[in-house]
Amino acid sequence: MAYTDINSEDRLVQATFAGHLEKVLGWDSVYAWNQESFGPAGTLGRASEREVVLVRDLRAALERLNPALPEAAINEAVVKLTHHDYSRSLLQHNQAFHKLIRDGVPVSYRDAQGAGLGQLRHAQARVIDFREAANNRFLAVRELKITGLRTPNYNRRADLVCFVNGLPLVFIELKAVYKNIRAGFDGNLRDYLDENVIAHAFHHNALLIVSNGDSARYGSITSVWEHFGEWKRLDERDKGSVAAEVLLNGMLAKDRLLDIVENFILFDGSKPGGTRKIIGLNHQVLGVNNAVASVRRQEELRRQ
Repeated sequence: MAYTDINSEDRLVQATFAGHLEKVLGWDSVYAWNQESFGPAGTLGRASEREVVLVRDLRAALERLNPALPEAAINEAVVKLTHHDYSRSLLQHNQAFHKLIRDGVPVSYRDAQGAGLGQLRHAQARVIDFREAANNRFLAVRELKITGLRTPNYNRRADLVCFVNGLPLVFIELKAVYKNIRAGFDGNLRDYLDENVIAHAFHHNALLIVSNGDSARYGSITSVWEHFGEWKRLDERDKGSVAAEVLLNGMLAKDRLLDIVENFILFDGSKPGGTRKIIGLNHQVLGVNNAVASVRRQEELRRQ
């Protein structure tokens, strides 16, 4: 199937978003369409358009965050974070990968002990440093070509994919400013999420964003359009705004994104209709974090 079409107005919104991520929020930024070279030393380190995890960045992060682990354990973590099981659904993959990203990847290895095998050790390989954002790599890639796994002739051009340590955590669908942003959901995202198209691009996804450069909404891989939310405030005292810039600063500033991934994503299977992936609402995130900060201040005052 042909690539999704894109016009100059859509590209302008892309460039604006990527520029904001790079210049304001400190992300690295790459334009990939017809400029990406492949292989270990290529632009992104991908072997082909089918790959959606940037293994070069992932391996580098695992080695950096787990200096005590031997190469065999790092290799095991890479395999577990990139394995595709055709018998599992998108949601099943996503839930399993989210646990590994948040809690670490269980690995085992043997201590080096002379010519012997050594003692078997078990560890949790850290994938992301949630305490120090600077220890992770944040990369925004514009117009990334992705080829389907189940149907290899299905190719798609992703507007903007945001990677943390090589994992595609945020998928942004962008439209020209005069278009209704729901068109990005109905016309593009629902297509991409189909198991027979490029669903594997969302196996590690934390959140989806749809915008026309003016307004913006966010949701999860299981959200219907009516459940896509707005991020109106960076602080509870702010005046509400649906501006795309507020959502970018509120959700994709490095420390804020890591906080959402670690603390504000829930898989809920308690209601009929199957498991739903839920991302905290703007007021919930601000309220919880303010409450936690208040408790910490009180504890510090007591210690003093």
